[in-house]
Amino acid sequence: MHQYLSGVQQIGIGVTDVEKAMHTYKHLFGMDVLIFDDVAPASLMTQYTGNQVYNRRAILTMNLKGGGGLELWQFLNRTPQVTTEVKLGDLGISAAIIKTDSLEKSHKRLSEIENISVSEIVNCESGASYIWVNDGQNDFKIIPQNDWFQSSTYDVGGIIGAVIGVSNMETSLHFYQQVLGFETVLYDIQTSDNGREFRKIGLQKTATGKGAFNKLLGNVVIELVQILNEVPKKIFSNRFWGDCGFIHLCFDVLDMDALKLHAEKNNYHFSVDSNNSFAMDNASGRFCYIEDPDGTLIELVETHKVPIMKKLGWYLDLTKRNREKPLPNWMIKMLALSKVK
Repeated sequence: MHQYLSGVQQIGIGVTDVEKAMHTYKHLFGMDVLIFDDVAPASLMTQYTGNQVYNRRAILTMNLKGGGGLELWQFLNRTPQVTTEVKLGDLGISAAIIKTDSLEKSHKRLSEIENISVSEIVNCESGASYIWVNDGQNDFKIIPQNDWFQSSTYDVGGIIGAVIGVSNMETSLHFYQQVLGFETVLYDIQTSDNGREFRKIGLQKTATGKGAFNKLLGNVVIELVQILNEVPKKIFSNRFWGDCGFIHLCFDVLDMDALKLHAEKNNYHFSVDSNNSFAMDNASGRFCYIEDPDGTLIELVETHKVPIMKKLGWYLDLTKRNREKPLPNWMIKMLALSKVK
């Protein structure tokens, strides 16, 4: 199968205070590199915001140990709604997946932080181990991994995927496997929790080495969860994209035109397409959205320009190079010149 995706670029989180959230996630998960901080109207997303254009501020931060980042998104002229309790199996993104090189170390450190909730280490039927972390609003699943871009003092890296509730596992598998290319099945299990019955399938897309940032972004892991003995609710039913909670999972794309054509051949169509190039602060690219069978928003970004040193107007122009060719490690490490302050 052709490889259209390079890795998870970021997961979007709607928040009420974007600066507070930025520093919270720097503290919790080492998201200390600032990629962009942009204020603009969200004019292309009106079908998901009540057919109105709202102003927003978006901040993208990353942890350069390896993995994707967090895009923190705040309405500026609308009070965002806070999502009610999200249950495992509800339709949509219920948790972000973050990787660690030491689950025990991450559990110890996070357990000592006030105002968050940390589960005990869970050893599941699939043989994998993980912990749950809740920041007071959102859930994060932390799992051990061994693919890293560079060493770091942080015990955790970046975002590598998400836990996504689905209504029909076979239909969703077709989308994530055949359209997005998650061919490897890590596990397919049935579990129960307090009388709630689930089917869970873990999917992985192994880093191929193709793409400017593939060595940084690494492997991708998605867990699809279907509740078997309840009717699930849709997490963002009657809510806007940008309201509090996870709003999308974003992938770095190698060839947007080819992916669009491939999706259409499988009867999926982009709901948003910025065409050509769309600027966010000193970064730019083509961004598109596609919905999974339950309407979960998947963002797709073909990166054109990335800022290295904003004050000097220094940036990487990726339009003049082979998109499959990885950037040198030293060049990616230069992103660390822009720190969250």
